[in-house]
Amino acid sequence: MCVTFVQAAVHFGFDLAIACPAAYQPDPDAVTAALAAGARVTVGEDVGAAVAGADCVVTDTWVSMDSKDAEARQRDFPAYQVNDAVMAKAAPGAVFMHCLPAHRGEEVTDAVMDGPASVVFDEAENRLHAQKAVLAWCLGVMETK
Repeated sequence: MCVTFVQAAVHFGFDLAIACPAAYQPDPDAVTAALAAGARVTVGEDVGAAVAGADCVVTDTWVSMDSKDAEARQRDFPAYQVNDAVMAKAAPGAVFMHCLPAHRGEEVTDAVMDGPASVVFDEAENRLHAQKAVLAWCLGVMETK
């Protein structure tokens, strides 16, 4: 997900600040290519610096279903949990996004997930419609002009 955001920053021109443990930072070649293309991407380990003034705070699961390093990830990521203190550093009116499924109490607290800044369920609904469109295109049931 992180590298996709790096690539999107090139095409859509938004500022992207990434915070994660050094061992999990995005592919340096992807970041270098994005920077060379004019993207405004910063990568670091400081959550506070990354979210300072942000209009949108996004996280993903720490451990994917096929992760072989789940124990290490559980040990390395707690400082990156999105909680009320993290959201308070973002811009007023900032939104919280997560591609779901979320592991409540790990990468995000219930207070943020269910709070007024959360747009995770709207995000999921939008993704549903986008996925249906891709499926329709793949099956050839959409007209193309």
